[in-house]
Amino acid sequence: MTPGGRIGPYAPDPGGGFTDGGAGRNVGDKSGLRTALAGLTTRGRSFLAAGIAAGICAYVLGQSDLLRVGLLLAALPLVCAGVLYRTRYRVAGSRRLSPARVPAGSEARVHLRMDNISRLPTGLLMLQDQVPYVLGPRPRFVLDRVEAGGRREVSYRVRSDLRGRYPLGPLQLRLTDPFGMCELTRSFSTYDSLTVIPRVTALPPVRLTGEAKGYGDGRQRSLALAGEDDVIPRGYRYGDDLRRVHWRLTARYGELMVRREEQPQRARCTVLLDTRAPAFQGAGPDSAFEWAVSAAASALVHMLERGFSVRLLTDTGNAVPGEGTDGFAGASQESADAAGLMMDTLAVVDHSDSGSLSAAYDVLRGGNEGLLVAFFGDLDEEQASVVAKMRRRSGGALAFLLDSGSWTQGPGAPVSERCTERLRMLREAGWTAVAVPHGASLEELWRQADRERTGLSSPTGAADSLGSPNTPGGWS
Repeated sequence: MTPGGRIGPYAPDPGGGFTDGGAGRNVGDKSGLRTALAGLTTRGRSFLAAGIAAGICAYVLGQSDLLRVGLLLAALPLVCAGVLYRTRYRVAGSRRLSPARVPAGSEARVHLRMDNISRLPTGLLMLQDQVPYVLGPRPRFVLDRVEAGGRREVSYRVRSDLRGRYPLGPLQLRLTDPFGMCELTRSFSTYDSLTVIPRVTALPPVRLTGEAKGYGDGRQRSLALAGEDDVIPRGYRYGDDLRRVHWRLTARYGELMVRREEQPQRARCTVLLDTRAPAFQGAGPDSAFEWAVSAAASALVHMLERGFSVRLLTDTGNAVPGEGTDGFAGASQESADAAGLMMDTLAVVDHSDSGSLSAAYDVLRGGNEGLLVAFFGDLDEEQASVVAKMRRRSGGALAFLLDSGSWTQGPGAPVSERCTERLRMLREAGWTAVAVPHGASLEELWRQADRERTGLSSPTGAADSLGSPNTPGGWS
């Protein structure tokens, strides 16, 4: 819950908050008076103009009764403005998002809380929150009299079909007098951010060539296991199994030595997202680029749930998370933190100015990067060659190739010959490559990739190829 500020005879500071007006009265009562007069409503301005006009007419016509009427009309809005400006309210505001990270197309609820921390009850207050138009209409609430030390809580819903990070705030309060002559607005200085992440599709468990899932015999081992002389020992610790005691080394060192346990390594997966602007055409929630971003998010979540250490990589060579490290993250709480970080990155990812995939290849060329799941836009011959070389740097490679031309034509448009040729090049290089037509279901394409690997095309064959997540030699 984010604290706000307080309201009263305060003057706005440069940051949009408030400074205490009791101490700030020396700073400029004239400025405060001008602020109060600027808050006159249409009714207040009309009364003031009518009073001035009546006073002029009374002077010209010599009518004292008309002069008294004019003074009353002119004095009423001025008195209301002065009283409203001198009102000593001290109000604290806070905002809470539930949740703070929401998938595109889903709703989030924003809870607002106002606390009267003064010794006097407040009058009528109008509460308004600043919301981007993408999230919906600007919410407004009318708060009745709030007793001293009391609180009021209201809430509203926001929803966006477009991913991104949207600011909420600042919170504003409007003070008005009983006659509606004057209206003053006070703003708090704090903001909150609502993160709208891409939609995530639940993917089915299938067996594809590449890496074993999680831990086990299908993984490469970092320890040398060629023979007994290569065993790396360590000193005995309380609780160690006596069956692991290495008696030959114990006799050599004069103390109990045990064989070091095999250090299980987590299977790795790199999700590569192509963000090159020339590779995608069109814009909006139904564009090819948005499909690729959503699909990458689904693959990330799916692989993390299956026990993989996952890294998000873009065509610019930027890896998330793990700047300066190997970039992979997974395991228990770290997995949730890594998923949140990568989802936040995908929420704001946009087209890059890069026209090449070479930077991503340079990141992958360091060695066996485990499983590689890539989402590409249009590939020319040069970039297709770069992608083909990526296959040599991974244990298994799966590519989803989007044909932007067919996406701009609408549903049912056939895949272009150019896309078909690129698929052939990638498959010859060892990729499991699948074309993505307009409006395709990622879940179906995920299963189709399994059929591409096994060479089965019938639904029965696809079902037979579905594997258990714990099957060595496959991945899910």
